[in-house]
Amino acid sequence: MGLTRRQFAVVLAGGATALLDADPQTGGPPAGTVSCTFTVNGQARSVVLDPRVSLLDLLREHLRLTGTKKGCDHGQCGACTVLADGRRINSCLSLAVQHDGGRIITIEGLERNGQLHPVQAAFLDHDGFQCGYCTPGQICSAVALLDEARAGAPSSVTRDLRNSGPIDLTDDEIRERMSGNLCRCGAYPNIVAAVRSLAPPSASRSIEPE
Repeated sequence: MGLTRRQFAVVLAGGATALLDADPQTGGPPAGTVSCTFTVNGQARSVVLDPRVSLLDLLREHLRLTGTKKGCDHGQCGACTVLADGRRINSCLSLAVQHDGGRIITIEGLERNGQLHPVQAAFLDHDGFQCGYCTPGQICSAVALLDEARAGAPSSVTRDLRNSGPIDLTDDEIRERMSGNLCRCGAYPNIVAAVRSLAPPSASRSIEPE
């Protein structure tokens, strides 16, 4: 059945999809909603949203990018990790409206022209997953980790804080930097091996998709 004149837009509310009536006075978007535009995986996307909608629910429920997983929905497991303007974030803790005009990359946006991203390939080569539920967040986090190390951003276990160059990604560094991403299957040794295989020399250059 087609939308009536009063059923203006599909709006996300509390993680569920709902049709809201248009404003009876203006015929425009329902009162309390906002229009936002994002660049998601290289494509411009415009939506009308309840401002309380999380970035995670926008991606999964509205844009149908279900590679980003909803795990704990409390920012504790990292399954929902995406790249927002080049930084890794827990999308369940971030409101979609905060990223109006921003650039979002999800697991679906990492491969290019049918070619896996180097981190995706490394996870396959090193068997860095079991059930696979947490893997999209693990991979997005690892992509950002390598860029952070390239930029010389220290972690709590970095020994030489005077070094302004790329960080030496030891196993301790990798474990610390990936500690926000939980794997309930326990694939941690292989995840560390996958990340380690890309650094160095790969950590000395940006490998985030253009």
